Amino acid sequence: MEKTQVSRPWIIVFIACFLGLIVDGMDIQMLSLTLPSLMEEFQITKAAAGFISTLSLIGMAVGGIVGGWLSDRFGRVKMAVYMMVLFSVGTAFLGLAQTYEQFLAIRFISAIGIGAEYSIVMMLMAEYVPTKKRTTILGSLQAAYSVGYLVAALLANAILPIYGWRPLFFISIIPVVLAIYIRRKIPEPQGWVEAKQQPKKIKKNEWVAIFKEPKLRSIFIFWIFTSTFLQFGFYGVGTWLPTYLVEDLGFDFKKMTGYLVGTYTALIFGKILAGWLADLIGRRAVYAIGGLSTAIFLPFLIMYHTPGNIIILLTIFGFLYGTPYGVNGTYMSESFPTHIRGTASGGAYNIGRFGAAIAPVSIGIISQAQSIGFGLATLGIAYAIAGIIPALFIREKMYDPYQNNNSVEQIENSAKNYSA
Repeated sequence: MEKTQVSRPWIIVFIACFLGLIVDGMDIQMLSLTLPSLMEEFQITKAAAGFISTLSLIGMAVGGIVGGWLSDRFGRVKMAVYMMVLFSVGTAFLGLAQTYEQFLAIRFISAIGIGAEYSIVMMLMAEYVPTKKRTTILGSLQAAYSVGYLVAALLANAILPIYGWRPLFFISIIPVVLAIYIRRKIPEPQGWVEAKQQPKKIKKNEWVAIFKEPKLRSIFIFWIFTSTFLQFGFYGVGTWLPTYLVEDLGFDFKKMTGYLVGTYTALIFGKILAGWLADLIGRRAVYAIGGLSTAIFLPFLIMYHTPGNIIILLTIFGFLYGTPYGVNGTYMSESFPTHIRGTASGGAYNIGRFGAAIAPVSIGIISQAQSIGFGLATLGIAYAIAGIIPALFIREKMYDPYQNNNSVEQIENSAKNYSA
């Protein structure tokens, strides 16, 4: 099996997944960049604008949970393609919305595809890459999300001031072409294929399998809480940082975009470096350090920035706040065996989105009572908790996604190792 795995075209898979996550990240960031325009267009409050992102996270949560389960049943590649088409077409339709309510409804549907595609793509790549270099490669893949942020910022700078917000969303139809290529050229991971060939006796409902084994259940619950606080911080920042630069700091749109380009460029390198370090010193250590350092630096950025140091502080922050994401895909994928990996990792991460979904609207409410900056500073608490939970409770490398860990003996042995 090792020989077969090594000969497989993981580089092609990486490129396809990288491009898929770029447009996924573009989609998320385009919403953040257009919030000021949407508030003006639909005459809505900051809290109502924050609810758009909140509803997006709820849709992404639904998509990630359902998509992960469907990928266990019907295939990683097949479901990744279907979900990519869903969010591409759905996001393009946002450009046609004429009312706030229409925008909310369309956004919820397209967000289902975004959440599902993200979870499936990260898991798909984990199952193609050997353990030794997994976090380096998945950290680099995670950087694609940040490349999407960067591309969205550059496109917004060129398009939004002249043509308005609608053309930005029309661009999202392009990934349909990528989806067709992926469906035709990329095979399902060998581990998933072998899992589907296992005897009927272990082909039980994936959710039942998670909760029947006490150790799997515990790890699943710990990942839910970790994912909740990580995404609470990440999406709270991602939603309101552009608006903070415009409204609280008084930057014009072009200057704000320039600062975001620096932040997102640092975010890209931060994720890649985090993945590389995690292969050297461990997933758990890098994850915890990233969460705690972000927790410390975020309120420092808000309270001590000046016109002279803001670009430096934003660059350092960009480097730090994506660090846990450079490790997250590998760390979580290695926490569950193949036959339930999609359901468990997709479920834990995306159940966490439900909790995190209150972040954008919460910051919107806080900003009306205090300021956007004050709301952003409080997100350091979420990052601290996201770093502490895995540091104390989640071991690394419990299962190897590179091979099929489905036999009863393997699962029992892993559980014993976890409890040791």
